[in-house]
Amino acid sequence: MTKINVSLIQQKYYDSKEKTLQVTTDKIEEASKQGAQLIVLQELHQTEYFCQSEDTKFFSYANSFEEDVAYWSNIAKENSIVLVTSLFEKRAAGLYHNTAVVFEKDGSVAGKYRKMHIPDDPGFYEKFYFTPGDLGFEPIQTSVGKLGVLICWDQWYPEAARIMTLKGAEILIYPTAIGWFDEDSQEEKDRQLDSWITIQRSHAIANAIPVVSCNRVGFEKDSSGVMKGTRFWGNSFICGAQGEILTQANSEDETILYTNIEHERTKEVRDIWPFLRDRRIENYACLLKRYCDE
Repeated sequence: MTKINVSLIQQKYYDSKEKTLQVTTDKIEEASKQGAQLIVLQELHQTEYFCQSEDTKFFSYANSFEEDVAYWSNIAKENSIVLVTSLFEKRAAGLYHNTAVVFEKDGSVAGKYRKMHIPDDPGFYEKFYFTPGDLGFEPIQTSVGKLGVLICWDQWYPEAARIMTLKGAEILIYPTAIGWFDEDSQEEKDRQLDSWITIQRSHAIANAIPVVSCNRVGFEKDSSGVMKGTRFWGNSFICGAQGEILTQANSEDETILYTNIEHERTKEVRDIWPFLRDRRIENYACLLKRYCDE
């Protein structure tokens, strides 16, 4: 398949899992009717972003992982789409993952990816909830191409994007939950958003590969009262193999974005900018160290 119609769904949390699932399902149906073949959802899209605080009650969200997989499998099959979801996986008591499950258009599980880089920052206390992934950086083969699925904090690491590319990924996909704190200055908010967009476009450029980044939107109050809350900044986007923005949402509105991605374009870009050819792999051993101070 040389050209695919890609869609991503930027939405808010609707105060309950049931309502949020219904809205997401409706939007998937709408995107499918518009011709979307690949649909990407945002990080932990079924619930609020519960990692604003550390509270063991939220581990119960992962108890429904198998039921959630069955639900989204059925949605993918009903709409005949490849679907990228982001779910809270309970692997065993006390062992949980932030997991992207990819469904084929017949509802089968094409593959999954467990988030590798786990943040631990004010308002983003993910190390309390998630064990780092152990599936590696492995692209997932689907009927619309080989997908390099990563998750949120993975966005900041060029190593992850590079490895996915070197293993044959044709698109990099980032389900995301990131936003501002209202008390930050406008200048700081602008810097953060610009950095977030720039680093992902840089992955596209350095690897000559399209990037799909799907972020949530809306203000979510921290239920524990520890944090004031996070205003998720949206700005979901899709860019091409030279980092060119193909479509982008704003910071406030729920949006379904659409664009066509042509796999042949990647070849054309790599032929004129052969970055992979000119890598000096014999000189990169230092990358396997935490810091090159010895």
